[in-house]
Amino acid sequence: MWDYTDKVKDHFLNPRNVGEIENPDGVAEVGSIACGDALKFTFKLDENGKILEARFKTFGCASAIASASAMTEMIKGMTVEEAAKVTNQDIANYLGGLPDEKMHCSVLGREALEKAISFYKGSPVQAEEEKIVCECFGVTQKEIERAVRENRLSSVEEVTNYTKAGGGCGNCHPLIQEIIDSVLAQPGATLPVIPKLSNIKKIKMIEETLEREIRPALKHDGGDIELVDVVGNRVMVATRGACSSCQAANLTLKNFVEVKLREQVWPDLVVEEVSA
Repeated sequence: MWDYTDKVKDHFLNPRNVGEIENPDGVAEVGSIACGDALKFTFKLDENGKILEARFKTFGCASAIASASAMTEMIKGMTVEEAAKVTNQDIANYLGGLPDEKMHCSVLGREALEKAISFYKGSPVQAEEEKIVCECFGVTQKEIERAVRENRLSSVEEVTNYTKAGGGCGNCHPLIQEIIDSVLAQPGATLPVIPKLSNIKKIKMIEETLEREIRPALKHDGGDIELVDVVGNRVMVATRGACSSCQAANLTLKNFVEVKLREQVWPDLVVEEVSA
């Protein structure tokens, strides 16, 4: 039994934005039923160039459904440029985390978003003449290299969790390890060493960052934020003032509050809004 967060369960049992948009501005199909996960994603822009509607159809597990549902919710109200910056880790964080073995579902969502944006810009992603590393799941060298680089992967097991590569017969494991070693050998690609941080120190740094970097900016626009609790890497906050009724509050929490806390305190922090 996978250890799913309440938010993953909610988006699986009550998926948002299921369906397909007629005459979409962006469209993408990624994955394949043969490999176990397939996703069709469409979006439409409003007159201001922001994503008005986003919908998906998927064949896959609970994590695949939840990841696609979360991704469509995250990007609504964003410009195409803002949506292009959404990473698979952002999708997983929005859900409060995914089991390591299910991270490939967030990667599938990010790939669909990227491909749909390319379609909108008039430059559809072309199938590349590239060697398939994992024959069982059709994963290419480029896909593995990107997963390693963007998610700081350092083992074959991690690559399997994020891409499915190596999850079948296992014959490609040596080649996957060669790719990992090659990526990490590139200048500036060494995995960062993250120092240990006690929970007490983490909470103190979060409080200091909220007071110094975040609350002044929110108060300037009539809003505020309150730290409710910290459980592991989950930072639970309550919005106050103008932020409590703002439709863009979730974007502010993810694109400003969470980004600042990750920069100043810990790279894996996830901000969640709670009622308090």
